[in-house]
Amino acid sequence: MYSGKRTHHGIRDNYRRQRTRAYTRDLDQIQDDLKPENVDKKKNQEIDTDLPGLGQHYCVECARHFISEEHYSEHLKGKLHKRRLKKLEDEPYTQEEADRAAGISKPDNGPKGGRALKTQDAVMED
Repeated sequence: MYSGKRTHHGIRDNYRRQRTRAYTRDLDQIQDDLKPENVDKKKNQEIDTDLPGLGQHYCVECARHFISEEHYSEHLKGKLHKRRLKKLEDEPYTQEEADRAAGISKPDNGPKGGRALKTQDAVMED
């Protein structure tokens, strides 16, 4: 029999809160960080007291800070880091590929210049 009470009515909000809390950088953002000019900036950051390990132990591929060099070296041997490296081997999608996948593309209207007459009109005889 239905009692009329909903006991789990707040689950959706908890799910959203957890999802945004665990958000990390996207793969295309990390691809930009892996460019040579950006890697040096990320590896040699200034001391920041708000970050773990004062911001000195950073994994560019995973976009994570670590407390010490030991934790960082353990991370490099770990499964999560190796999975991320495998995902980053693929080339990132371009905006053109994303548009094509969504069905947004340039219309194919044929050659420029308008319509060309290929055959002549039929002439009716009396």
